[in-house]
Amino acid sequence: DTLIPVSEASASRSGNNPEPHPLADKLCYCASDLGQFGGGSSRFHKYHAQLAKWRDSRHADPKASAVLSYVEKGSLTRDLINEGVLAYSSGKLLRLKISPKRTIAPGDAWIRWRVEIPGVTEANTWDDFALFGRWTLFEDSSNSKMGTCAVTGKDVRIARIHPRGIRANSDRAKIISSNDKKGFTYRGRFAEADQAATVGYEVTQKVHNALRWLVKRQGTRIASQVYVAWSIDGAEVPDSLKSTADLLGLAEEFDVDDAYSGDAGQLLALRLKSKLKGYRANLGDTPGVVVMALDTAAQDTGRLAITYYRELTGSEFLDRVERWHVRAAWYQAVPDHKAATGHSGKTCRYIAGAPSPISIAEGAYGRRVEGNGGEKLRGATVERLVHCIVEGSEIPLDIVRACFRRVIGRAGFKNRTDWEKCLGVACALVRGSSEEENYKMSLEEDRTTRDYLFGRLLAIADNIEQRALHLAKEKRDTNAGRLMQRFADRPCSTWRSLELALPPYKARLRANRPAVLLERDKLLDVVFGMFRKGDFGSDSKLSGEFLLGYHCQRAALWAKEKPGDKSPVTDGLTVDGEEL
Repeated sequence: DTLIPVSEASASRSGNNPEPHPLADKLCYCASDLGQFGGGSSRFHKYHAQLAKWRDSRHADPKASAVLSYVEKGSLTRDLINEGVLAYSSGKLLRLKISPKRTIAPGDAWIRWRVEIPGVTEANTWDDFALFGRWTLFEDSSNSKMGTCAVTGKDVRIARIHPRGIRANSDRAKIISSNDKKGFTYRGRFAEADQAATVGYEVTQKVHNALRWLVKRQGTRIASQVYVAWSIDGAEVPDSLKSTADLLGLAEEFDVDDAYSGDAGQLLALRLKSKLKGYRANLGDTPGVVVMALDTAAQDTGRLAITYYRELTGSEFLDRVERWHVRAAWYQAVPDHKAATGHSGKTCRYIAGAPSPISIAEGAYGRRVEGNGGEKLRGATVERLVHCIVEGSEIPLDIVRACFRRVIGRAGFKNRTDWEKCLGVACALVRGSSEEENYKMSLEEDRTTRDYLFGRLLAIADNIEQRALHLAKEKRDTNAGRLMQRFADRPCSTWRSLELALPPYKARLRANRPAVLLERDKLLDVVFGMFRKGDFGSDSKLSGEFLLGYHCQRAALWAKEKPGDKSPVTDGLTVDGEEL
């Protein structure tokens, strides 16, 4: 990066007649002879006038004056051609190649200056802070509009133009702007923009550049939205938009046997507390954590609004982050990067923790958040979830229901891995939105609620069919999978259809895996016996709790698979290179 002096106008230049920077700028500003070599129109006049005005002031800089004397000769383009920097052929300058796939017009090439002066050791103008100081004094003396700064309360130089480029260098949206003298930005209440608010020039530069630095360093952008959290004291804070796996840096694969020997949520809570302990030591209980969201109506133009702002104490912020990651924790399926290279038989692996708000939006609405049209829906969903995390409020039930309805429609997914991801997100939302029940992340064999037991039944039937299909080397969905949505809407009547379809699969297992079939039949009898009177016969819709029972029972059956048995332990496994 090159540090350059800028004027208030050039720092936010745009439009058809942009203002020049005072020293380092594009070739079209610095070279008066650019047009003579077919390099396009030159904007030298305004650049020369500003540099000459600086030279004639009492804050003149010797290096800037030397640059002015050189550019007044009108030989910059010719000199660059003679030195081989620019290529000239057939009466025009050739485009400059700045990367293997990118070229630019010669006039857009940036010029920075080195000036060697006897007795001065620093020749680079971009490293000469005395030069920057002289330019600042000159700029202040040339723009002497004074007023009371609304931020500091002092009489200082007032900013007329506020910086842009908060979210990215190409971002033209501004947080503060009053250049609309014909519209109703301030008219109707005030005759002049200064009557609404005035901000000091130094203050606005510091604030906007600090915010720009924070966004670039630790902000998260989703379409036009940007989320950023920071500590006023400069201490590191956790990113509230990360999943638990990303926050903790978990890389190990999910171990079925270890995880289902007890409640894996306890292990996760301990890991999370250990991770946040370091943050707590730095943040303490003092006020100082800010969470902010910025957004515009258009992608990169218009007014940049602060759509969310919350200031918390360090301990309060960490408590709410911890609460979110503990209450919405479940096993999340993530793609296995090794699968594509053939080093692993799994197409996904399972890591315990809360999903990220972006994953939740994708799980709830699927294709509707893909592409340009879905960015607003994704952004609005993420914004609501950020409120849940930072404010400690409840998860919106419409998001929970949307994810539940989507995951039970298994036929709508392109592949099994996508469905597994959505299932993990849905279970996390169901668990996180329940205040009355404290669901464990492992199978609760003593839970007798109707929806939980129906979920266990579906998982057992699904497992029986999967085992039988694998023995016959058939690659198709199970009846339990295809009828999952119907089962959730009418569980009792749909179970009758599933049970009538099981005998062929049971016969295959009886001939090849009799011990497996015996165990599954015993488990079915146990689950049937746990239904309370009238619960099984009810055909009313199932709630999201049904997914928890299904997921836990399915995972418990995976954990019981013998290491030497080549039957599938997950939907995403492959055996001998063949996907199940």
